[in-house]
Amino acid sequence: MSGVRPGTAASRGGNGSRGVTGSRGTRNGSRPAGEERALTSVAAGDRFRGGEPEHTPRLWHVTLSVSGARAPLGEVRRALEQLAHDHPFLLTSRYADDHAEIRYWEEARDLHDAAAVALRLWGEHRQTAGLPPWEIVGLEVIDRATYHQRIAAGYGPAPATPVGVHPF
Repeated sequence: MSGVRPGTAASRGGNGSRGVTGSRGTRNGSRPAGEERALTSVAAGDRFRGGEPEHTPRLWHVTLSVSGARAPLGEVRRALEQLAHDHPFLLTSRYADDHAEIRYWEEARDLHDAAAVALRLWGEHRQTAGLPPWEIVGLEVIDRATYHQRIAAGYGPAPATPVGVHPF
């Protein structure tokens, strides 16, 4: 999900990650075997000029809606509580016997990554949390600024909405 940070690509795969000896008896074709690479530092601000780097994670507010065949309310509540335990950034869940809504914050590079994680959440935790076999019927992913604009304008969940798992 996260992008590769500058300067880390060579350490994560290809011939460089396993110390393969290249031509002329050097490791990775650049240093003699056993010779360590000197570490250098980068002063703050030297690496990225002109604002946030493209791959810096941002916070996204996610609302995931699921629906399906009726299930006992006690089992739905227990499953959502387990999901909240397994997924520590879960803010609130509302549920009924045939649908649920989950709200949480996701840290991701961009909207596409946040949405991809959200679309996998229900299926990946279905077994471990004992979630009902419901399907995803809605997804909203908005950035932090938009979330706060909506709250300020009186839209969205009230700031006093209790965190946790609650019936509709």
